[in-house]
Amino acid sequence: MKMLNRQKPRLERKIVGSTNRWRFPKNPFSGDLLALSQMCRALSIDLDETLKNSDRTCVSQIQKILSENLSNQTIQSGEADVILECLGFTWELHHPQLFQSETLARLYLMAVYRGTKIPMKEQERFKKAPSLEKSRDPPPIKKMTISLKINDPQVTKVAFASALKHLYLDDLEMNVEDVLGVLASAHVLQFSVLFQRCIAFMVNKISPSTIKDFYMAGCKYKEEQLTRACQQWLEMNLVPVMTYNSHLRNIPQELLHRVLQSPSLFTFSEFHLLKTVLFWVYLQLHHKMQTVPVYENVSAFFSSFPRTCAFLDQDTGHRLLPLFLCLRLHSITKGKDLEELRHLNLFPEAWLTRITACHYQALENGGDMAHLKDFPTQAIRFGLLFTQEYTSYSKTIAMYGFFFEIKGIKQDVTSYSFYIQRIKHTDLKCPSTVYEHSLVSLRTERLVKYQIRAQTLVNGKWQNFRTNQIMQKFGLFQPSCKSHTLKFQTLGIPIYASFTFIFPVS
Repeated sequence: MKMLNRQKPRLERKIVGSTNRWRFPKNPFSGDLLALSQMCRALSIDLDETLKNSDRTCVSQIQKILSENLSNQTIQSGEADVILECLGFTWELHHPQLFQSETLARLYLMAVYRGTKIPMKEQERFKKAPSLEKSRDPPPIKKMTISLKINDPQVTKVAFASALKHLYLDDLEMNVEDVLGVLASAHVLQFSVLFQRCIAFMVNKISPSTIKDFYMAGCKYKEEQLTRACQQWLEMNLVPVMTYNSHLRNIPQELLHRVLQSPSLFTFSEFHLLKTVLFWVYLQLHHKMQTVPVYENVSAFFSSFPRTCAFLDQDTGHRLLPLFLCLRLHSITKGKDLEELRHLNLFPEAWLTRITACHYQALENGGDMAHLKDFPTQAIRFGLLFTQEYTSYSKTIAMYGFFFEIKGIKQDVTSYSFYIQRIKHTDLKCPSTVYEHSLVSLRTERLVKYQIRAQTLVNGKWQNFRTNQIMQKFGLFQPSCKSHTLKFQTLGIPIYASFTFIFPVS
């Protein structure tokens, strides 16, 4: 039997301008130079420029041709010349405004290329159109109909209408409720000016209730500016704001993991950060709970698991293991907090043994933290949230028998200073709350490597201030008992001040 040769499928062809010449609609430009030349001649487009970028140049050239002599005022006061069918509705538009949207411009040009909507004579009429002052009765405008199909559920009628309004008005107000829909509409329309305006608006409106949706939108559209802004906001507010906020449950695990890994993360202490992570895990496991639980209930939940297997050793806890690996558990030194770690039945026994061994070794060597090698990822951290109501604020911390005061002072309306100061245990204002059941070191000097950082938000942008990583011997008397002072001026409030340090081998 003789096999029949299959015929190759014929390529569809497009008409060019108002001529009878045809070309293949292949993207990028297929190389039909004669057809391209005739198209450029029909539309009065420069051939050399078109050859450089056949698709994008056509858009810009035709925009110039069709809107060169038509002002916004004239168009807006006249009759619409383009009908857009979309989302089951019809929208009346004017073609000069269409060219702010690459999607609408392409749809418009496709009709132009067919040569059936705006022929050469129509273009000449646009070029030579007299002003309203010269002719009070302009000829009727032939309307063109274009259609756009949208499958994105984020694009609602209201959001799409708002996006189309931005074709005409630059100063339209946005609101948080509709911005995601407007952003999606701008993306579908490829309306870059509006899209970036939405991104800038969202960066300034990040809050506990919006951070999840804004972050997911940034990931969807690969907008690093928005995803980075969400991460920076959460780095500062995870502990002081989100810990007792019901929107904590909505934070994606990927984002939480990135924040926990960040050296810029703000926390009052490592135990405060641990509690925040525990709350997040608890809310993931209790979907029906609408409010943030009290810590006692969270502690009771994790303590209820069989003592033979810690929570992180179970299948449910194993997928959450990367989050807890980011915590600096060696920073938890209070006896009461260490007892809580064992009571929780959260961590494997090997983890608890390692923490205890590190503390024992440090105490045996006068406070030396020989196990800490990398300052950015392992240094012990504490924080002060300096708000408008403070003129000065301090907190006392204890570590291996040494006592320090971290302090912030408001010098004037815009000037602030932050520093660390070593204090004697006999000078503590409330000794029982700081070193109850703790040791007291009698060493007169303690070598400390430290850094002081402060961050604050001003007009939607984060300001960062920091000292270098400083190595200093702290004594018990002036001036050796005081660290270098971080001084700066800012209009931002609150100020997130972080104090990180380790005790090197001395």
